[in-house]
Amino acid sequence: MTNQGEGSSQPVDLRQHPSGIVPTLQNIVSTVNLDCKLDLKSIALQARNAEYNPKRFAAVIMRIREPKTTALIFASGKMVCTGAKSEHQSKLAARKYARIIQKLNFPAKFKDFKIQNIVGSCDVKFPIRLEGLAYAHGPFSSYEPELFPGLIYRMKQPKIVLLIFVSGKIVLTGAKVRDETYQAFENIYPVLTEFRKSSQ
Repeated sequence: MTNQGEGSSQPVDLRQHPSGIVPTLQNIVSTVNLDCKLDLKSIALQARNAEYNPKRFAAVIMRIREPKTTALIFASGKMVCTGAKSEHQSKLAARKYARIIQKLNFPAKFKDFKIQNIVGSCDVKFPIRLEGLAYAHGPFSSYEPELFPGLIYRMKQPKIVLLIFVSGKIVLTGAKVRDETYQAFENIYPVLTEFRKSSQ
């Protein structure tokens, strides 16, 4: 029996995803070292898609449409790329930013590319008793509905933070590789079914 992944028509591999649900990757944060000092003012003046306000933030903010991402480019040559929906897209985007910097006559390289964070989300399609879950999993859970509507669950293995909402929507953050996101969801899924709200 194969279920459908969220937003895709691909059958789900139930060996890797026994729950039948595959979290969708929403945002990848990566870093790379361009390995040269950069004149941010010059970059901001020459590049079309760049903004630089040194009083507010010490980096050039640059955007490209494909893959739709945003880069923070620092004078040290360090760069952070956010917004990609897959690891491959994140690397592709980072390479495009590096190329833009090279075209502005900086000797930019592409060193130490690294995925720093993967954010995924999914929907278990049933409501969850957050109070019960927080009580039963006290050491890992933080639930203060007056401050934030979701339960914050800090999983130890893999080291992932999950935001669990009463609606059954789940956000998973902190992974360095997508399998950690998938594993964390499979770990929490039986707990979510245990605290499923009965529909009276």
